[in-house]
Amino acid sequence: MTLFRRATALPLLTLLAASLVFSACGSAANQPSEPAPAKEATGTAETTTTASAEEKAPEPVTLTFYVGGGTLTDTEFDLFFVQPTKAKFPHITLKKIVPADGVKPAEVLTSSEVPDLIYQTSGSYYAFQDLNALADLTPLVEKYGFDTGRLKPVLLESVYNFSRNGELFTLPFSSNVAALFYNKDIFDKFGVPYPPDEQITWDELLGIAQSLTRADGGVNYIGTDLNNGPATLQGSYGIFALDPESGEPTLQSPQWRTVFETVQKSVQIPGYVQGDRYEYNRDSFIIDQNLAIRPTLLANLIGPLEELRAQGKPLNWDLAPIPNFADQLGNGKVANVHSVSISSVSKHKDEAFQVLANILSDETQRVLSRNGRVPAIDKPELEKEFGADIEVLKGKKIENIFKTTPPVLKQHRLEGDIAKHVTQAFQDIALSGTDINTAIRNAEEAIRKDLETLKTTKPQ
Repeated sequence: MTLFRRATALPLLTLLAASLVFSACGSAANQPSEPAPAKEATGTAETTTTASAEEKAPEPVTLTFYVGGGTLTDTEFDLFFVQPTKAKFPHITLKKIVPADGVKPAEVLTSSEVPDLIYQTSGSYYAFQDLNALADLTPLVEKYGFDTGRLKPVLLESVYNFSRNGELFTLPFSSNVAALFYNKDIFDKFGVPYPPDEQITWDELLGIAQSLTRADGGVNYIGTDLNNGPATLQGSYGIFALDPESGEPTLQSPQWRTVFETVQKSVQIPGYVQGDRYEYNRDSFIIDQNLAIRPTLLANLIGPLEELRAQGKPLNWDLAPIPNFADQLGNGKVANVHSVSISSVSKHKDEAFQVLANILSDETQRVLSRNGRVPAIDKPELEKEFGADIEVLKGKKIENIFKTTPPVLKQHRLEGDIAKHVTQAFQDIALSGTDINTAIRNAEEAIRKDLETLKTTKPQ
């Protein structure tokens, strides 16, 4: 993986000024070269040869590809982006840049290596928009005749729900569906039946998890983790701490109370909280291998699991449908969109869009599906090929991924700024034994206090 070394950042105003400059010159300087006008035909082979010689091959272009959010392994980047681009546009080279830990998007966008393409998830859309970093793709869609009707409606609608004024600031690349990953060896060790192949409730999952949360041979095994940030459970309802329209706190709603009650049940399983630890992340599942069940998004685990297998360290695992609350069975976790945008300050917007359109072709999306990503285009037949070319998915219960339907995603622009208070409430319940009413009240008070400042300082 190429590590991005941060250069000295310019002031953000410089970025915005540069955006205007590049936008002004992009309409002419960045257009694809028009073929030289053909000479008047004379019917001779010599004339035809001369005309062909005057048609110049495109100039080589290197596009920087910034991974601004989500999981994208080097193998996936090469397979889904580099190879399809090289095959279709030999003159275009993609260079992946990944910021070091702690480097903010603003620093990358004002560095000496300004990105052309930005790979991101729905969790980072507003942050990039607030930096005026994303170009409106509508003119390029029209220029190149790209049919947005080919995209899955739930993904396209979710994207438009994040736009300020109806602009198309990104195109979905894949649908990051949630599923239940489980370590079969841990189940076998304790003689517990595997999760069923039909969707169960979160309470039923906690019943299974309780049987697997125990110490054995010096290892503290954890059944499942529902508390790795609030997204897992609140995503079942598709709810957020702020109302998407009014921006008012919503934590007093019955749905949020159900979420908090479920969190409380999970942390009260004997042996779950270990000292000051109450979260068990991806490494707990694939490295430490003491987490029996991980409900998470496909992209979070499939790529890393395949890399482990390739390193000779396979995990004995399988898939079940993502659980939900009793009144939401049939639904999955709210849509999580992995998408690609074009930087507002890119000097190569046309070439970048050609790359973007190509990765949404039937051919590339088929490669995507066969290698463990759910396609963004609306072709159900591609889902039947899901995982066919990735070794780690062979023999797995692929059909369990597609037994639920994700709801459309919609959230308020300030959600990301105040979500930390929900996470803090989860922590208070887990580590301090705070009761639900107090946790909700404290979180809401902190949210309202932040909103007083945010509504005057953040773009709306």
